[in-house]
Amino acid sequence: MAVETDAGEDRGLLLVLAGGPGQAAVPVLPRLVRSLGPQVVDAYRIAFLDQRGTGATALRCPGLQRAMGFSDLTPPPAAAVRNCAHRVGDDREFYSTDDVVADLDQLRAALGSDRMTLYGTSYGTFVAEQYALAHPRRTQALVLDSVVPHDGVDPLAIDVMQAVRRVLRDACSGGCNSDPVKDAATIVAREQNGVDLLDLAVMVSVVDPSFEPLLEALPAAASGSSGQLDALLLSYRNGFQGPAEQLSQGLHASALCSDWRFPWGTSAAPLAGREAAVDAAVSKLALADILPFDRDTARGNGLLRQCLPWPPAPAAALSQDDDLPDVPTLLMAGTRDLATPLEWAQKEAEHAPGGQLVVVPGAGHGVVRQGGRGITALREFLLR
Repeated sequence: MAVETDAGEDRGLLLVLAGGPGQAAVPVLPRLVRSLGPQVVDAYRIAFLDQRGTGATALRCPGLQRAMGFSDLTPPPAAAVRNCAHRVGDDREFYSTDDVVADLDQLRAALGSDRMTLYGTSYGTFVAEQYALAHPRRTQALVLDSVVPHDGVDPLAIDVMQAVRRVLRDACSGGCNSDPVKDAATIVAREQNGVDLLDLAVMVSVVDPSFEPLLEALPAAASGSSGQLDALLLSYRNGFQGPAEQLSQGLHASALCSDWRFPWGTSAAPLAGREAAVDAAVSKLALADILPFDRDTARGNGLLRQCLPWPPAPAAALSQDDDLPDVPTLLMAGTRDLATPLEWAQKEAEHAPGGQLVVVPGAGHGVVRQGGRGITALREFLLR
């Protein structure tokens, strides 16, 4: 962790949480301090925490790391998942979000703060929300950038598939020679590569929310010339590789497989019957609801395939309360984010009594990182 040694700032403790799960927070310190600006830095005592299983003490699963890199949706081989679970061992039950929440409250107490403001990005928003639900009187305020709903997400990725339609057409609002959604549907129907295309769209929303290279590649691929699209996918897959110290897939699996709810139930469910439960859930999907993708995209996405063979472990003891505490809450979302779609932030805003939702047109994942309106909203909120 990193923490300011001067504990005298008048607005209290501001704790920064990174995403993933599996990403370390301390490495983003220089960039985020610049984004916060001198007034915010002077007003708060700021702390950055590498959550358990990340950073210098990252869970290391080389096979799973190579297979998935920094992606959520790249489907890993089942053998790599099983090998990772064996490598982590029985301790894998101690890396879920309820454990992190307990760590945060110990940290707050150790730093001598009665309350704190939590600032999370992506999965860090989920951690911040769960802390607020577990410790409402210890929560001064929440900053949620690229929001994950406090009650979790659908591992079939239906809402992400639906968001792709909106985002591609929004990115084409300046004019495209063809309908990118129809082009994508043509490609998926012919190539049966829905998972690859969904994964690519999500990665593009993180790196280049203009979507221009993808919009250029789709019409050619729909016409049968897939070279440009294949090269784009390979480029992004290579670019989303890196060591566990930056984002640990071992921690990613240990956390999400305990946190989320799946077609087979919780992480405590036996392995036998899980695949059948997935098949039953997928068979109920209406194709019109998931176009331009198909049922195999839902069945084969990495969120699901990482946890399907993950050995049974106790489910995380997370809050299922309907609403967040009534504390000042800033929610920020980009209209072109597919890693945490705008719809997730809109849903969470309905459950945040003290919430203010700031939507940044054209922004992708990580609103503050992209500057402009996001940074302005952040500074105004923290200095309100």
